Amino acid sequence: MQDRWESLLAEHVTLESLLSDPDVLSNQSRLRDISRRYKELTPVVECIRNIEVRRSDGEAARELLAMTDLPAEKEQLKNEKESSDADVARLEEVLRDLLLPKDPNDGKPVILEVRGAEGGEEANLFARDLYEMYVAYASRRRWKVETLSIDPSDLGGMNQVVFVIRGDDAWSRMKFEGGPHRVQRVPVTESQGRIHTSSATVMVLAEAEEVDIHIDEKDLQIDVYRASGPGGQGVNTTDSAVRITHIPTGVVVTMQDERSQLQNRARAMTVLRSRLLKAAQDEHEAKMSAERRSQVGGGGRGEKIRTYNYKENRLTDHRIGYTVYSLSDVLAGDLDGVIDALATDERARQLAGDED
Repeated sequence: MQDRWESLLAEHVTLESLLSDPDVLSNQSRLRDISRRYKELTPVVECIRNIEVRRSDGEAARELLAMTDLPAEKEQLKNEKESSDADVARLEEVLRDLLLPKDPNDGKPVILEVRGAEGGEEANLFARDLYEMYVAYASRRRWKVETLSIDPSDLGGMNQVVFVIRGDDAWSRMKFEGGPHRVQRVPVTESQGRIHTSSATVMVLAEAEEVDIHIDEKDLQIDVYRASGPGGQGVNTTDSAVRITHIPTGVVVTMQDERSQLQNRARAMTVLRSRLLKAAQDEHEAKMSAERRSQVGGGGRGEKIRTYNYKENRLTDHRIGYTVYSLSDVLAGDLDGVIDALATDERARQLAGDED
């Protein structure tokens, strides 16, 4: 462990030196990577140094305690030794957390795609509720939200909505939301007052930059066509909508919300890069773990990560058996409770894996 600490301290010093290197400063991509790693290592280094200081304090107190016969001084040194030992134990636990494997997507903006799945128009209405829940949660955490694309349904729901959330910890919080979400309630379209079960799917993507994944222009089929639906007076008069097909994978992205073809193309490329990055990461994870599950699945009623039961005012996350009876608060954006529980579970599994 001491060797690892020394290695991290040396790496931090090297990175600090590189941040003032003219060659690095002139290379934005390299500067970004070095800055990100330096920022990641700084709290680790500070923790190691604090451990070393408190260990030294404890050793000094122990040595002096063995040398004195004065009762008052003995008591003072004993207290200092116990305080130092407690601080070292606490700091070592903090350091253990800091040294857990980092998610490569931490710090990146998050793209969410919410779609109505099974349940007809009720599923689309629930998709809108999820979208509004996430926007409210982002507001609570002072994150920025940019809606890229909305495909409204006939009764005011959403067939699909794509939006970006930007915030330093947005990915580390929102990454748990990917999967099928099930709702149990009386739909507005139900005249008999019967409870229906419907579902919507949430896909969570880390926004990919051009340096994260290379896309060859020769692999793209780009079609433009006349946009339809809401979007302003001129939306139907120009070929502004864009559909991009990534031929090798068959991934298709369409954008039509902006009047400018260039803007729609830029947004479509952002989503395409992020989908391809996720596909590459999923492929890597599949090779590393046979237990990896598909994030969205088929979107069926029987497949779910979470249930929203309106009659009982209950939310249940089935992955960790977490239940709260404050659904109305959750839908208003109070998601921290369930996300904290999921993050705690992830940490426990990481620590168990580290011990293994």
